[in-house]
Amino acid sequence: MLRLRKALYGLCRAPRAWNTKLDSSLAALSFDKCPSEHAVYTRYKDGARLLLSVYVDDLIITGTSTTGIGDFKQEMMSLFKMSDLGLLSYYLGNEVVQTPGRILLCQAAYADKLLDRMGMSNCNAASVPMEPRLKLSKKGNDAAVDSTLYRSIVGGLRYLVNTRPDICFAVGYLSRFRETPRASTGVQ
Repeated sequence: MLRLRKALYGLCRAPRAWNTKLDSSLAALSFDKCPSEHAVYTRYKDGARLLLSVYVDDLIITGTSTTGIGDFKQEMMSLFKMSDLGLLSYYLGNEVVQTPGRILLCQAAYADKLLDRMGMSNCNAASVPMEPRLKLSKKGNDAAVDSTLYRSIVGGLRYLVNTRPDICFAVGYLSRFRETPRASTGVQ
């Protein structure tokens, strides 16, 4: 027990050891690793398809049969000490709301944290994320701003685009100016 615990949690190679153990265990349970996405596994058993997504030590399970999902959970609990957290509700900054017939992804909490971090939690909402026909320029005499902070803001917005396609163009446009951001817009 002590060696296993140290191999999984105490060493710098722990993630590799865990991934190797999980990969071999899933292969023994007749799962096939997706060739294009190594964190996704599939299994066809008794006419039912099971999909498994792995993120570090979290597993997201979905499939065409609820009994197949339940059987898989029992198989995993016999192999590993693990807990069932129930339906997916929050994952990697995405809130997941599941109702019969639909699944809703939302990043409202993430967006609120991003606004709080930038001191904009009390700002007024806008229906359009960017002024129409706004032209920014990489050249200008305006004072340079903290590029690390600018990149952090734009990076946060790029992650928010996952559930907010309406801001995609504006965020992509701002991403062009990550190298040397300026204080003003540089309207030409």
